[in-house]
Amino acid sequence: MGKNNILRSTAIVGAGTGLSRILGFVREALMAVFFGTSLAKSAFDVAFRIPNLFRRLFGEGALSAAFVPVFSETIEKEGVESANRLAAKIMIMLGTTLAVIVLGGILLATVLIRFVSLGERLAAVLPLLRIMLPYMFFICLVALCMGILNSFHHFAVPAITPVLFNGGWAVTLIFICPLFGDTPGERIYGVAWGILGAGAIQLLVQVPALLHFGFRPKVSFAWKDEKVDKVLLLMGPAALGMGVMQVNVVVDSILALWVGTWAPAALTYAERLIYLPLGSIATAFGTVLLPTFSHQVARERKDEIRDTLGVAVRSLMLVMIPATVGLLVLAEPIVRLAFVWKGGEFGSESTVLTARAVCGYAPGLVAFSLYRVLVPVFYALQDTRTPVQVGVRVVGLNFLLNIAFILTWPSGYKHAGLAFATVLASVVNCVALGRILHRRVGSLGWNRIAKSMARIFTASLVMGLVALMSHNLLAGSVISARLSPKFYQLVTVGGGITVGLAVYFVLAVVLCREEVKELASHMRNSAL
Repeated sequence: MGKNNILRSTAIVGAGTGLSRILGFVREALMAVFFGTSLAKSAFDVAFRIPNLFRRLFGEGALSAAFVPVFSETIEKEGVESANRLAAKIMIMLGTTLAVIVLGGILLATVLIRFVSLGERLAAVLPLLRIMLPYMFFICLVALCMGILNSFHHFAVPAITPVLFNGGWAVTLIFICPLFGDTPGERIYGVAWGILGAGAIQLLVQVPALLHFGFRPKVSFAWKDEKVDKVLLLMGPAALGMGVMQVNVVVDSILALWVGTWAPAALTYAERLIYLPLGSIATAFGTVLLPTFSHQVARERKDEIRDTLGVAVRSLMLVMIPATVGLLVLAEPIVRLAFVWKGGEFGSESTVLTARAVCGYAPGLVAFSLYRVLVPVFYALQDTRTPVQVGVRVVGLNFLLNIAFILTWPSGYKHAGLAFATVLASVVNCVALGRILHRRVGSLGWNRIAKSMARIFTASLVMGLVALMSHNLLAGSVISARLSPKFYQLVTVGGGITVGLAVYFVLAVVLCREEVKELASHMRNSAL
């Protein structure tokens, strides 16, 4: 796929992902209304981390990282039919493995619930985990299907799939949860069952597109194949690294639950705000870049890899740096606008706690997004070991920082310390990967990138000051004081953001003219 098609495909994925993130934002706002930062919400968040761990490990993470380059290489060298046979074997093997893991997990959770004396917090987690474990079977197969379709440069169906999930979740909250009872502890089970159903729907919608590309999997346990072995060999190191990293995420959630019954919920709400810009842009780039880099590696075009990656990094910085500054200066008003609704469970204390978590996560937007475009290069080079070796060290650093911040940060801020520890570890991770990548494919023009970031940061800093001043002026005006509470919040926050973005746009054109022209040129060419 040429450079001009990358931004077009990124736009498709970005639109779908952006819509999904918006719906995810809506669903999280509904979760705030129904559950606030209650123990039920925190228990749900901790339990949901487990199937997501396996999704990263067996779905869009290690397996996709190993599968997509081999699958793309097979398409290039042997044709679609041979590639589809490989995909069928991987799918049957993955489905069988997941089924065994799910059944074992349900059995273990059942034994613990019935025969072990559990504390209040763990007792709230395990029943929800038992319901949601089968979700990982569906979502991991969905991730594999999306990898297959992306390798054919078909991005529309995979991009729309998460939209269905978040939309289904929102519908469940409005119409299904009230049927389960009146308390948050009862209604949270409706969410768990709704997620399981949404997972099955996500898998079903992949089928027509797969059939279009000639994919006809046959049930067979004859998995011995040279390419399957290659995928598994590549997957091993990635699984080790991602397994350690994702276990660390689960440990973070448990540590947050130890900090307070409200802490996992506050961190999850903050993550939702952070992932709105991150998901719309960085995830879209990462999705498109892996198969793109894989085909470029197959053609041995390192110059194209450097050019493609340089464009992606500079484009991301134009969005992520101002988003970071905006979230930092308007954290509490944004949280209040998003999650505080009349009659809901999300009150002033939840607002303050979540805003602190947002400030902890916000500086990580740059590092999180860079990671998502750097790692696909290693995977395309069929090198899953290097990110693992770096990642294991970073995970250890993250854990040490978690403990240090829990012990040293004041009460009410410890969960924000957990968020900031993740940011610091991610920065170290990106620096290490960038240095290694420089040796592998050559310079991406780091001086140019650094100067661009400096100019973008200058524009973003002015934008942040203007946005904060505009918000405060609107908040103190007579007109805003006469509005209803929610419309008042919308006017003050929306007005501050709008004025800030207008200033940023002008400054970006003046200070970052080269980057803006480059991005506009690629967008025009991709639209032709």
